[in-house]
Amino acid sequence: MCIRRLFQPSSIHWAWRTTAPKHPLSRHQGIPRWTYSRGRSYRAVIFDMGGVLMPSPGTVAAGQASSATAGQSGKLTESMAELAWDFAIKEGFRVFKAMPATTTLTRSYHAWAGPRLPRTPTGSRSHSTTVAASPSHEAKGGLIISPEGLSPRVRKLYDQLLQFMEQKVYPVETELQRHQASADRWSPSPLIEDLKEKAQAEGLWNLFLPLETDPERKYGAGLTNVEYAHLCEVMGMSLYASEIFNCSAPDTGNMEILVRYGTEEQKARWLAPLLEGRIRSCFAMTEPQVASSDASNIEASIKEEDGSYVINGHKWWISGILDPRCKLCVFMGKTDPQAPRHQQQSMLLVPMDTPGIKVIRPLSVFGLEDPPGGHGEVQFKDVRVPKENILLGPGRGFEIAQGRLGPGRIHHCMRLIGYSERALELMKTRVMSRTAFGKPLVEHGTILADIARSRVDIEQARLLVLKAAHLMDVAGNKAAALEIAMIKMVAPSMAYRVIDRAVQAFGAAGLSSDYPLAQFFGWARALRFADGPDEVHQLTVAKMELKGRSRLQEPAAPRV
Repeated sequence: MCIRRLFQPSSIHWAWRTTAPKHPLSRHQGIPRWTYSRGRSYRAVIFDMGGVLMPSPGTVAAGQASSATAGQSGKLTESMAELAWDFAIKEGFRVFKAMPATTTLTRSYHAWAGPRLPRTPTGSRSHSTTVAASPSHEAKGGLIISPEGLSPRVRKLYDQLLQFMEQKVYPVETELQRHQASADRWSPSPLIEDLKEKAQAEGLWNLFLPLETDPERKYGAGLTNVEYAHLCEVMGMSLYASEIFNCSAPDTGNMEILVRYGTEEQKARWLAPLLEGRIRSCFAMTEPQVASSDASNIEASIKEEDGSYVINGHKWWISGILDPRCKLCVFMGKTDPQAPRHQQQSMLLVPMDTPGIKVIRPLSVFGLEDPPGGHGEVQFKDVRVPKENILLGPGRGFEIAQGRLGPGRIHHCMRLIGYSERALELMKTRVMSRTAFGKPLVEHGTILADIARSRVDIEQARLLVLKAAHLMDVAGNKAAALEIAMIKMVAPSMAYRVIDRAVQAFGAAGLSSDYPLAQFFGWARALRFADGPDEVHQLTVAKMELKGRSRLQEPAAPRV
């Protein structure tokens, strides 16, 4: 009876997942089909004998079956499975091997955005990933939540980047770390310069400039914010990678404002060498005497005098200013303290060889000096620059700063996700190779819980960052203000937690310079107030949330 039922289609159940992977021919792609007697169609199978014989032959073997005849039934089940597999091999793979190759079946990772209107009441904000895109932006497609969804051109860049990191960056991290601790640490590493040449030769260069800023791809790779976000995450897995690909802050933000707001003369003098990686730059806004997270507090003065601007001010935490390659400082100060609050500030392009600029000292982050660029405290005293060095015009500094920070926050957040992914990977490797209290660390419940929490934290943060990048692409930076504020709240704190769990799993080794965890931890903590502290972004989110009408229109009074 069982043999007759063997060849009845109603009795055949799909079991490719449990059997095919064990067979050497199972690597063939596609869904195998073949014909047997009377033209019937079959697939590679074993039989679900649960309803006829028993739940599992393995249960019998372990002596767990309750029936007195279960052992005999178990052997019969195994024989039936072997017969089915023999059938599949002889009849199935013979036909399957002769079939033309088919496209690999892959899961779709896309959350496509189209011109559909949000299904929310009038006056409320849509929180759906699906947003209403204007016709001019429809060509940009949808939210790509994994590299598998990238276009062929961008996927090629992504794969090139992964390969470059694996073959050229990770293997030299120890040597680069030694250089940062050496007496020559304030000089650029020759190894970094060599890798920059190789990256440029492979086309992995200036990937950061968004398509909206550079639609003709004159200066960069012409990627959308979403596309670059995936590549930026990969760069974030090494502390040295961003500079190697000429995608490191503060140069990226400075180059973008030059593309957006610079005159042709300014671009020729400063943008071209920055894009080529021949010079570096810094951005001078933060001041020690005021809460600089509110840019309207800036006290540094910019005064017009005899056809020039004269700068006086005290700045600190000026990233990159100690690098001998730093030739340009983008300086923010007040040109008119009596103007409306957000029209008092201006930005100037200041050559670093201008008299009156004095670097007082380097500042460290948790003891890390971050050479050769570092973070400097600087005095500007009677620094005179030509009037044509102003960006966009007097009183436009606050506007420029806001435009500069949007993409920069996406970059910081995606690099933080790269930090987190690398930390989690190191943690998993560590706990699978160490034993404590009689068993491998990976078998301890607390470790497993930490791994699970870290994976969930990373995935949630990544989705929110990608959503913000997508909204910037399809609706503009202003429309994405809420999402940008949210990712700035979420990503640094997430990375801080994930890296902390990895450090805990490593023990004392996690605090050392033998692994990148300590540096990852320091920068994740610092980024909770770089580009604005958590509290500023929390306030932004709360105000925007309260400003919109509730979608549910719930009454404030309690229900009776």
